[in-house]
Amino acid sequence: MTSLVSVIVLLGVLIFVHELGHFLMAKRFGVGVLKFSLGFGPKLVGKRIGETEYMISLIPLGGYVRLLGESETEALSPEDLKRSFIHQSVWRRIAIVSAGPLFNFLLAIFVFAAVNVSGVPVLTSEIGEVLEDSAAHAAGIKAGDRVLSINGKPVERWDKMAEIIGKSDGQPLKLSVDRNGSVLNFDVTPRPVKVVNIFGEEVTAYKIGVAPAKRTVIMRQNPIEALWTGVKQTWIISKLTILSIVKIIGGTLSPRSIGGPILIAQMAGSQVQEGIVHFILFMGLLSVNLGILNLLPIPVLDGGHLMFYAIEVVRGKALSLKWREKAQQVGFIILIMIMIFVMAMDIDRLEIKPIQDFTRFFMR
Repeated sequence: MTSLVSVIVLLGVLIFVHELGHFLMAKRFGVGVLKFSLGFGPKLVGKRIGETEYMISLIPLGGYVRLLGESETEALSPEDLKRSFIHQSVWRRIAIVSAGPLFNFLLAIFVFAAVNVSGVPVLTSEIGEVLEDSAAHAAGIKAGDRVLSINGKPVERWDKMAEIIGKSDGQPLKLSVDRNGSVLNFDVTPRPVKVVNIFGEEVTAYKIGVAPAKRTVIMRQNPIEALWTGVKQTWIISKLTILSIVKIIGGTLSPRSIGGPILIAQMAGSQVQEGIVHFILFMGLLSVNLGILNLLPIPVLDGGHLMFYAIEVVRGKALSLKWREKAQQVGFIILIMIMIFVMAMDIDRLEIKPIQDFTRFFMR
């Protein structure tokens, strides 16, 4: 039940924010909005306010905003022509379509910023273990030492210390450490080691052979710092998401890493149990993913519409209705195939043997 409620809340917020972007940008340009729906399929509840009907629909795996004059075949009065979507300039149409993914990125920035303002636990730079025959061991560093600076740059957090060491490219580093109240200096040369990255690939990284002491402190940032941190974290997650998609298409990353509604529900439930901060961070992560996935150049997605508008900008006129309809049909088929595949991956993770045998038969 926790997983079900948490995934409904999670998807509800992400979908609402996405559609709100389309809605507000359309209103900004004076385009009529006929429907604002959370979910697809049959309407569960709804209320009309002005010309817009606000609805919650049966299938909570998406949503939509229906604009006045989206179709060229829609009959419009002379008064409505100016307010119709199809009669807006291509740049306004691009802005309206782009606003959905943009709002997902803005939500992620806000979420990450809010968490950093409230405070997040981070590992200190205290060393808990020094590996035998490591660069740190050879230099004389001991467990319990707290790194104060590297090459004169102050260090308080373990992740920052690891980042500096990782970027050293094997060049000697001067570490200043606090040992029982005394400041000691050590020259340490990081050594290349083979590690497995987040994509499961073996790569070379530079390390000095130490492990953290598991001591944490709550780090809080002022709103300006937190906002910039939110921007950076959103950018990093965006790059990793795009890189993951490229690696899956290229065959270097297993498609089994893809998750669908079932996995999202499981993870949302576990994040709620970990605490509200973990759940909110998970929401920010998914918001970035939703923004990027919607920008993929697949017809029926926002990215597909933007692709058509880009072609219109280059050609000076829109593609014919016939070609766009064909592309939409192909895009719909592709989207259905992706959804079936993702659901198959989710079901396979449940480890129900008859279903696993069935899905593996078709994936051989």
